[in-house]
Amino acid sequence: MSSPSAPGRDTPRLVRKIIWIALALIVLGGVAWYAIFAATKPQQAAPPAAGAVQLVRADSHRLTAPAEEKAQLVEFLDFECPSCGAVHPFVEELKAEFGDRITFVNRYFPLSAHPNSGQAALAAEAAAQQGQYQQMAAKLFENQSQWAGSQQSQAPLFRTYAGQLGLDLAQFDAVVADQKTEDRILADIADGNALGVTGTPTFFLNGEKLTLSTKADFRQKLADAVK
Repeated sequence: MSSPSAPGRDTPRLVRKIIWIALALIVLGGVAWYAIFAATKPQQAAPPAAGAVQLVRADSHRLTAPAEEKAQLVEFLDFECPSCGAVHPFVEELKAEFGDRITFVNRYFPLSAHPNSGQAALAAEAAAQQGQYQQMAAKLFENQSQWAGSQQSQAPLFRTYAGQLGLDLAQFDAVVADQKTEDRILADIADGNALGVTGTPTFFLNGEKLTLSTKADFRQKLADAVK
């Protein structure tokens, strides 16, 4: 799919380079991405308790707003992760079924193994600033086969998605290029690392990190949580 031409179309590419450089520095400082975190933090140490401040922040993306919340389901995700893409339709089913009682929350956790996951997170956050986080997330997952695994920047394609969603592209570009957007994603990664997240998708139900085996098991855990 070709990208629209715009005066600032090279800006996302530059931002992508900046975010990966910044993330590499964070790894060296101790807040590692998954590949390095897994290698340097063996599983003999138990992960820290899922504190409320780390698990859900004021700016975290809440996908549902139940009148009476019975539970919270937090997902740390990577838009380029095949497992996240595969489970996304089922999570949508669960959201439709339990969204009136459970607050579904998304957190960013782009993995170093996925070259465009950071840029995808930037695009999702830029869409969120125009009230269309879920719409952009859906586009990224539904079209994942078009762009995942590419060694070339997919920023122009993500900008095309923004145009298809009817977003203000000048505003979208500005948010993608804003350092605050990168910082927002880095904060999610830091929280994920602190909570013991080592891959995606990782789910927390009422602060408890879930170990899931089947869809039926996942659904039953949510059903039990809202009783």
